[in-house]
Amino acid sequence: MDIKPESRFKHELIEDYNDGDCIFAEGETGRDLYIVQAGVVSIRKSTPQGDIEIIQFKKGDFFGDMALLQSLPRYAGAFAMGPTRLLILKPAGFLLKIRRDPTFAFEMLQQMSFRVKFASDRVLELVHHYRLPVEEVQKVINSVGG
Repeated sequence: MDIKPESRFKHELIEDYNDGDCIFAEGETGRDLYIVQAGVVSIRKSTPQGDIEIIQFKKGDFFGDMALLQSLPRYAGAFAMGPTRLLILKPAGFLLKIRRDPTFAFEMLQQMSFRVKFASDRVLELVHHYRLPVEEVQKVINSVGG
């Protein structure tokens, strides 16, 4: 990982990563938001059966929003796949970016909405493919609301 000390604003950094570098580990604390400038990032979650790749992010995508918005430890780990450059927004930088560019917040909301729909569609595919009992799946879905 190479940190570029230059940044456009006080709360923004540019970092370069090499293939396989850990950007952050599952369970780690931190509230930075990452925007992929170049390369690919793999998000991986540990399970009793081994790690599973949840998603890959490419140029223009953002990640780290769950820790930023919820102040919780990192849900999964993030790893560079090949040479990768990231713009890193500190929490204060995130708020400044929204103030400077309100369309950024709207684009984030659109992307987050897409992710929820995508995850919901995958759940429905699993229910269908594995013929899961609808009543049990419904219990899990109902528990998500808190």
